[in-house]
Amino acid sequence: MMVWPSLPKEYNKLSEKEQERLQQDTEKVGEELRKTLQKIPQRVRKAREKVQKLNRQVALFAVGSLIDELLLESEEFPRVISYLKALQQDIVDHAELILQAASGQDEGVSDIISDPDEIDPQSAILRRYSVNLLVDRSDSEGAPVIFEDHPAYPYLVGQIEHESQYGNLVTDFTLIRSGALHRANGGYLVIDVRKILIEPFAWEALKRALKSREIDAKSIAQAYSLIGTVSLEPEPVPLDVKVVLIGDRLYYYLLMEYDPEFLEHFKVAADFEDDMQRSDENMLQLARLIASIVRKEELKPLDRSAVARIIEESSRNVGDAQMLSTRMRRIADIVREAHYWATRNDNSVIGTDEVLSAINMQQRRMSRIRDRLLRETLRNTILIDSEGETPGQVNGLATIQLGNFMFGHPVRITASLSLGSGKVIDSEREVELGGPIHSKGVLILSSFLASHYVTDRPLSLSASLVFEQSYGPIEGDSASAAELCALLSTLAQAPISQSVAITGSVNQHGQIQPIGGVNQKIEGF
Repeated sequence: MMVWPSLPKEYNKLSEKEQERLQQDTEKVGEELRKTLQKIPQRVRKAREKVQKLNRQVALFAVGSLIDELLLESEEFPRVISYLKALQQDIVDHAELILQAASGQDEGVSDIISDPDEIDPQSAILRRYSVNLLVDRSDSEGAPVIFEDHPAYPYLVGQIEHESQYGNLVTDFTLIRSGALHRANGGYLVIDVRKILIEPFAWEALKRALKSREIDAKSIAQAYSLIGTVSLEPEPVPLDVKVVLIGDRLYYYLLMEYDPEFLEHFKVAADFEDDMQRSDENMLQLARLIASIVRKEELKPLDRSAVARIIEESSRNVGDAQMLSTRMRRIADIVREAHYWATRNDNSVIGTDEVLSAINMQQRRMSRIRDRLLRETLRNTILIDSEGETPGQVNGLATIQLGNFMFGHPVRITASLSLGSGKVIDSEREVELGGPIHSKGVLILSSFLASHYVTDRPLSLSASLVFEQSYGPIEGDSASAAELCALLSTLAQAPISQSVAITGSVNQHGQIQPIGGVNQKIEGF
């Protein structure tokens, strides 16, 4: 047993030999202590490595069987297998930290979560291994058919959402949202061409996806550096989709003319007719369509006379007794409004009276201009004669289109003659109120006169044609027959009965040609 001096005075009382021995013993003890202290971190590290190895073995044993089952189910998908193996390795590598988070210990957990202040560490770890399912087709059969009613850029190619945390915008893979292209991948995507053209960047994004055959879900803000926040760059998704653009044929011709890439992506065009033959088969199909609307919207049934009246209205809409309109929106509106009138009249079945009420009320709601013209005509503010005979004056018929409502009304056309060079003066064209088709009709009329009367020398007179009390643009050639009658009446001084109205176009040989809007013109007179 060694006794060490506790005070310097006692140490000084020792002999030099004892002091030297004591110094050597002290150095020896210090060296042993230093070696021992140096071995402690190594031993702790080895112990920790053994614990980590044990945790990895336990974790591998716990998740290995589960992962193996998923690997067997995903043999046909190499990329899924690679992901599952990487997931298994990541869980094994962070097994100790996962255990710490499960026990409530936060130390070291921040190494594997993006924002420890966002949520508790346990939830953050679960979020790390969660799956963001963009599209779920577990309950669907066959190829998907998606109609995108709002084809804006983020709803078309997907978007990356952000969350606000402490005044900053943050994101992760769970905030990636799918677009219409993701949902329609492997199937068909139907888009209204007008809607996608008015959405900024959407049309170019669609063409870019079709050309690259990939869906690149990048936000507009990121693509154009509108914000400085950190965002994700998801890996592009392979794309295999058929895109169907629907809309007015005008958009097809405009895109074909002004977009050089349009025909590269959209090679098949289907131009549907606005009308169809009024055959027994087509009338039966139209009746079945009406029945399907009734069943789908739970409306009152229609009797035979009501269906027949709707078929007549379809022919009226197309302006041809031998044709039927293929525009079914107006037909559906009539059926819905007829249901209202049947309910109001306490009828269990929609009849002809309800259909007529629906048609008449649709016209009445749009007839303000028509009623005003009729009122001014009856008050003689607009001068129209319906009896007697007058030379050089004829009742013409014109139509006005206001949205889906078209109506006809009479207009007085007069002609006058004077000495001149044989030119027919169109007053509407002279004041730039006549359209090009109307002016063409007057020129054809002039050619007819020149080729049928005094062919061996120029006419020594001039004629003037006027649409009386017309204060707006005039277009179309359906008044050329009435104008010709007015001119011939003036030349021959033969009066024209004012109890009739004339409509129709005329060619250079004096033949009367068909025109449109006949029903409305007859009803307007």
